Amino acid sequence: MMRPMKLAGSQLMFGEGCLEHIKALNTKKTSIVIGGSSMVKSGILDKVKGYLSEINAESQVIEGVEPDPSFATVMRGAKEMLTFGPDLIIALGGGSVMDAAKTMWVYYEHPELDSLEAILPPNEFPKLREKALFCCIPSTAGTASEVSRSVVISDTETGIKHGVGNMEMMPDIAICDPEVTRSMPPRITAETGMDALTHALEALASTRANYLGNILATQAALDIMENLPKAFKDGNDMVAREIMLNASMTAGIAFTNVSLGIVHSMAHTLGSYFHTAHGLGDAMLLPYIIRYNTGDERAAGIYKEFAAKAGGEDLAVMVEELNKELNIPSSFKEIIPDEDKYMSILEEMAEMAKADGCTKTNPIIPTIEEFKELFIKAYKGE
Repeated sequence: MMRPMKLAGSQLMFGEGCLEHIKALNTKKTSIVIGGSSMVKSGILDKVKGYLSEINAESQVIEGVEPDPSFATVMRGAKEMLTFGPDLIIALGGGSVMDAAKTMWVYYEHPELDSLEAILPPNEFPKLREKALFCCIPSTAGTASEVSRSVVISDTETGIKHGVGNMEMMPDIAICDPEVTRSMPPRITAETGMDALTHALEALASTRANYLGNILATQAALDIMENLPKAFKDGNDMVAREIMLNASMTAGIAFTNVSLGIVHSMAHTLGSYFHTAHGLGDAMLLPYIIRYNTGDERAAGIYKEFAAKAGGEDLAVMVEELNKELNIPSSFKEIIPDEDKYMSILEEMAEMAKADGCTKTNPIIPTIEEFKELFIKAYKGE
C-alpha cells in the first residue's frame, strides 16, 4: 500500500542567486552549523551572516562537524544552541553537516534526551518546531539531506553508524544555490554526484516505487549522467553545477518517499567498519548491485528501460564507464588493503547490511550468504 508522500518542507528554493532568500526568513537568532573551513574560505559563510545582519538577526556559528559525525559532536552543538537560544537553525555544508545539524536540532528541542538510543526505534520520535525552524543550504550535490527525513550518526564509542528517519526531521526550508557548491573539489564532486545517482536508481527499483517518484528519479538520473562529468572536469561550469544540485535534490525527494536498496545498506556497513566515504562506497557498489538485482524480472525491466532512455543497453556497464570517467576505483581492494581483516568480518558485515532499513525495499532481499558473496565480489572486482 502506498504511503503518503511529502515533497520537501514548506519552502524550497533553487537556482543561482537564491541564497539571498535568507533575507526573507523570519528570524531573530540563528545558529549556523558548518564543517571545516571550506564555507569560510569560499566566502559563503560571510555572505550568509551578512544576509542575516541585513534583517537584524543575531547569528552564532557552530563549527567542526567531522565527516561521519559522532553523537558527541551532536551533543556539543545542541549545548551551544541551548546557550544561544536560536529560533532558526541553518545547516551550511554537505551531508555530514546537514545530518549533524538536524540531530542537534532534536536535542536542542528536547534537552531531556541524553542518548542516541532515545530517538531510535522502538522509542517514539519527539516532536520538533517548538523552539526553532530548520533550514538546509547544501554545499554538495549528492546527499539531498535538505529534502530528506533521514540522518546517519556514528556512535561515539563504537563508530557504528546509525540511520534515523522520521518526517519530523524534514527541513522546513531548503536553499539550493549552485554558487555554494562551486568550491567542491573534483573528487568530492564525483563521489557526492554518484551518491545522488544511486539515490535515483535505487528509488526507481524500490519495491515502494510509485508514479510520482519514478518521474522525479528518472529525470534526476538522466541529468546526473549527463552533467556529473562536466561538473567534475570543470568546477566553474555553473550550468552543470546548477543541474547537479537540482537533480540531487529531486532524487532526494524521490528516495525519501519510496526508500532505497542494498547499495546503501552495504555502503553504510563498509562506512561503519572501514570509514569509506559514503558516496565512494555507493559508486563502487552500484554496478554490482544492478547486476544482482536483474535476477528480479521487474527490476531488470526498469534498468533496461532506463538504460535505453540514457542512450545505452546495459545499465551496469554504463555506470562502470561513468565511474572510470570520474576516476572511481572498481574494486574495494584498491581502497581497503587489509584483505584478511575484510574477509574475517564478512559474517558481521552481512548481518549489519541485512538489518539495515534500506534492505527491505530492495527488489531482492539477499540471504546472509548472498550478502557475503556480494561483499566478496565488490572487494575482488569480480
